[in-house]
This record gives sequence, structure tokens and C-alpha cells, in this order.
Amino acid sequence: MHNDRTELILESGRSEKNYWKDIWRYRELFYILSWRDIKVRYKQTVMGAAWGVIRPLLTMIVFTFVFGKVANLAGKNGPPYPILVLAGLLPWQFFSTGLSESSNSMIGSVNLISKVYFPRMIVPASSIITSLVDLGISFLLLLVMMAYYHYTPPIQILLLPLFTIVAFLLAFGVGLYIAALNVKFRDFRYIVPFIIQIGIYITPVGYSSNIIAEKYSEKARFWYSLNPIVGIIDGYRWCITRETMYWPGFFLSMGMTLFFLWLGIWYFRKTEKSFADLI
Repeated sequence: MHNDRTELILESGRSEKNYWKDIWRYRELFYILSWRDIKVRYKQTVMGAAWGVIRPLLTMIVFTFVFGKVANLAGKNGPPYPILVLAGLLPWQFFSTGLSESSNSMIGSVNLISKVYFPRMIVPASSIITSLVDLGISFLLLLVMMAYYHYTPPIQILLLPLFTIVAFLLAFGVGLYIAALNVKFRDFRYIVPFIIQIGIYITPVGYSSNIIAEKYSEKARFWYSLNPIVGIIDGYRWCITRETMYWPGFFLSMGMTLFFLWLGIWYFRKTEKSFADLI
């Protein structure tokens, strides 16, 4: 008689050693959660995916009027002001929506987290994919605006995906940190929308960051880039509107992005074991 036996080895800290390998092993779960979030996002909405166009369009109109007409920040040279605004609005909305979705993602996946093992980092990462879909839809609006103004973008528009990846890393890093905090302190679900609401006015969405150098100094513009989304917006405008790229500020923003990515991963991994109990 032949006996088949399966040997089960329990090794202390095995999940810790294989954490990053497990992320790859559970990649199908990443696809499932991403698709779920996309469907939930547009389910039971009258306008559906059209909101990806309506939101940036209305914001662009308001910002063009407030900053371009009232504040008189529209330059005489360069691209049409609505295109300049939209070039800054696309990365901002991608970042802000991704941050909002990822920071609340752990609370929205209570049943999954409390019952099944998988690398929890997959949940915030998958939630940002919905923002990527919105970005793609909004980009179609940018193409329509370019056609309307007969505007031809420069060749460096082909580099736009690189700056989108940087925006993703920033949203992911900050989102991981706040998602972990949100599990323990539920107040953060109210703080994040406030931060986003304030953030749109302290980033160069409705105006060019060149204004900072003109009104203050080049040094002020450099320190202004401590806000990591500034360098990303500058990169988008360089790709879309030929605006001169301020590389020192961009590298400072990149440094801040990498810092927040490291901070988010470090704190998330530090507190991840307690999520099932706290949530």
C-alpha cells in the first residue's frame, strides 16, 4: 500500500521573507481588486465615465477665469491658457484622487483583510488604478482642447508616461502612510479631503510655477518644489506646453517623492500585522 504524504513546514518569519515575492504571486488579486474598484466607481452613476471629462472641464473653466482673468496670471506668450491649466490639472487630479482612494482603501476592504492572508499593500496600490483610468479619460479632453486651439504639442509629450509614473509613486507612498494611519485613527478620513482642498491652491495648477520666480526669486521657486507635486506638474507642462523645465526644482520634488515612498512603505509594513485586529 502506497501512502502519499504532504509535508507542511512552519518557519518563523517565512511571510516576512517572502513578502515581496508574495506580491507577485498575488498579482491576480491586484487585477481583481482594480477591476472591482473601477466598476464600483462608475456603477449606479447617470453620467458614468463622463465624469472623467466633466470634472476637469469645469475646474479648468473656473481656474481659467479666476487665475487668467481676475488674477491676470495668464502670460501673453506661450500656449492658450486653458491648455496650460489643463496640463497642470491632469496630474493634480490623478494624484489627489489616487491619494483619496488609497488612503481609504483599507477601511473599505474590512472583510477581505480580516479573513484572508495576502500582502495588504496590494489594496492601496490597486485602488489608484481607478485614478489612472480617470487620467486617460481626461487626457482625451486635452486632445480635444489642442484640436480646438490648433495647438501642436512638442515631441517630449512622448515622455508624459514617465511623469505619470512619478505621480503614481507619490500617490502610492503618501497613500500607504495615510491608509495605515486611517486604520488606527479614523479621523484621517475627514482630514484627507481638507488637505486635498487646500493643496490645489498651493500647487501651480491654475498658474505657472514661473510666477514664483518672477514675483519672489529663483531660490523661492526652488524651495517651493519641496511640494513634490510641483515638479510633476512642471514636467507635464514641459511635455505639453513647451514651458521651460526647472530641473533643480524637479530633482528636489523627485527626492521628496522618493522620501514619501520610503516613508509610506516603511510605516505600512511596520503596522501591517495589526490591521486585522484594529480594523
